Amino acid sequence: MMKKSVLLFFLILFSLNMNAQNNESQTLNAQQQSIVNIAALTAVGNLSSLKTQLHAGLDGGLTVNEIKEILVQMYAYCGFPRCLNGINTFMSVIDERKAKGIVDVEGKEASPIVDTQSKYETGKQTLQQLTGIEEKGPKMGANAFAPIIDTFLKEHLFADIFSRDVLSYQQRELATISVLSALEGVAPQLQFHLGVGLNIGITKGQLMQLFSIIQAQIGEKQAEVAKNELEKIKK
Repeated sequence: MMKKSVLLFFLILFSLNMNAQNNESQTLNAQQQSIVNIAALTAVGNLSSLKTQLHAGLDGGLTVNEIKEILVQMYAYCGFPRCLNGINTFMSVIDERKAKGIVDVEGKEASPIVDTQSKYETGKQTLQQLTGIEEKGPKMGANAFAPIIDTFLKEHLFADIFSRDVLSYQQRELATISVLSALEGVAPQLQFHLGVGLNIGITKGQLMQLFSIIQAQIGEKQAEVAKNELEKIKK
């Protein structure tokens, strides 16, 4: 009986160690890397490099509608001007590819939303699913000081946008983390979304690769900021 218990202990320990190694080593696939590149370059307005990465995204298997969705989501994090510049750049890429006879996959459209509850409640439930934390008690911080921002966040960002099923939650969070990693002065929001990403299955290994892309495309300073925010979550 003792030998069986010891064997079971070591089997569990081995399994935990393998899971930890998988979590550390799992990497971003080609489509996920394209999401990171597209989001980060849109955020900083580097349109020439963005154009290259939009071609790469289509060549790597992202559909036209998936890329449109990534670019549309950008306005919630880096504003309409950068979002619209990204969309206009994508339009030029599509025109160039059509002129060369390249036929890209359009992909699925967003499914109709048939939710009968209020958009606020939908957004609240989506946010709770993303964070893994049930919202209880009175509003705090900015949501208490300016309650309308809580309404906008719940009803628009986490209901209107996140309810669109063209992208998965993981894809949306990869895009969001990439934008916030590329931008200066948004460390608290980045830390929040890094926590969300980990909660919904994005691994540390994937985040470290994301930071490497940020370093290559945006710069070492921003990559280090992002790494530091991830370290704070681990403590």
